[in-house]
Amino acid sequence: MEHLCAPWRSEYFNTKNDKCVFCEVINHPENDDKTGVLFRAKHCFGIMNLYPYSPGHFMVIPYAHVDKIEDLDEKAWLEMSLFVREGVIILKRELRATGVNIGMNLGKAAGAGIAEHVHYHLVPRWERDTNFITTIADLRVNGVPFHPLFEKLKKAFDEILRLR
Repeated sequence: MEHLCAPWRSEYFNTKNDKCVFCEVINHPENDDKTGVLFRAKHCFGIMNLYPYSPGHFMVIPYAHVDKIEDLDEKAWLEMSLFVREGVIILKRELRATGVNIGMNLGKAAGAGIAEHVHYHLVPRWERDTNFITTIADLRVNGVPFHPLFEKLKKAFDEILRLR
């Protein structure tokens, strides 16, 4: 049996907050640059993952605080789906990703770290982008600084919103 070892995410697991982290972002737009908000649409928003699996990993999240997609308003679901598709285009064009993992972990049993608020993950991938350095050195190599990457993706989403 293989196990995924992701020690660089330990800070996330050790951060406890009684409030929903996504609702905190929703309620504090003045902190968007600090929290990595890429866009705010009518029913959802996009935010960089502060504990990414790869550079450029971001999420699409509804404003509605729901834990089941079957309880999500159809307009929000459709808008999220549109932004996921646009996000794939942006990751391929701007970061030259050759693949993208898209996923939702619905419920704690499915591995959701923030189970109380549904959200999509978009993880850009490149051929041969994994290696053993994480396993043998307890180290994750991320060759791209967060803020320039955030600015690049935010600019691409700004363009999409301007055209809507």
